[in-house]
Amino acid sequence: MRIATAQWAIERPCSFAAWHARLRAALATAAAQGAELALLPEYLSLELAGLFAPAIHADFLASLDALQPLYEDWQASFANLSRETGLHLLAGTFLLRQPNGRYRNRAELYAPDGRRWFQDKLVLTGFERGFAVIEPGDQLQVFDTALGRIGVNVCYDSEFPLFARRQYEAGARLLLVPSCTDTPAGATRVRVGCRARALENQVHVVQSVTAGEATWSPALDSNTGIAAVFAPSDRGLPDSGELARAIGDETWCIADIDAAALDAVRKNGQVANAADWESQLRPNVATAVVR
Repeated sequence: MRIATAQWAIERPCSFAAWHARLRAALATAAAQGAELALLPEYLSLELAGLFAPAIHADFLASLDALQPLYEDWQASFANLSRETGLHLLAGTFLLRQPNGRYRNRAELYAPDGRRWFQDKLVLTGFERGFAVIEPGDQLQVFDTALGRIGVNVCYDSEFPLFARRQYEAGARLLLVPSCTDTPAGATRVRVGCRARALENQVHVVQSVTAGEATWSPALDSNTGIAAVFAPSDRGLPDSGELARAIGDETWCIADIDAAALDAVRKNGQVANAADWESQLRPNVATAVVR
């Protein structure tokens, strides 16, 4: 399977139609290169806050409120783009208001046949907790798609090993990580998390990122990170654990992943991290003894 993961340069759109047209052109490029799945970054919906007046787009809470009427158009856009391009499409994330008035950071996957799935972010960052209006998701999911079983860890979630492990145990062999980081340290943490999840579970992990500067937005002000595709470091796979990374300011990082290569590694690899997971759960090593 060929995957395209975005290093998405944040721009302030002049209209919803212009925003949609930019997405359509980018995704058409990915599809023309043979991609079957495309991954866009966390907080992509906040790019649309640029449609509003400064009093709104410069205020994070006001932006969240103003974006809600656009959610149906957001869904229709991605459903149509998935159908038109033939891509399975992870549409970044949308901060969606819940019946209790709080918001969830939701990643949605769209399939060309009209099916869709979602995964809410499960652990909030300090930035998200600080506004006291965003709540964590309450369910971990695996998507049973025509491309195989896929799991999603939204940005910070990739730094917690049990989420990816439970998705692996439910059959996921591909983990998608839409991310948005504003410091080099944050970018490093997510990148290390992606590498670790690939190592532990012997799966492919794909990270998308936001890129560039957006001084008009308090959430997308500065963006770091490099879009990349990771695999376990073992026979038949890159020693670095990195299949591909974005070069310069290109929008797409394109990589071919081979599920059979991972099957071979899990059966006959130099190490068996996925199978040996249980060894760390033995009762006699559950607690460290101080000598």
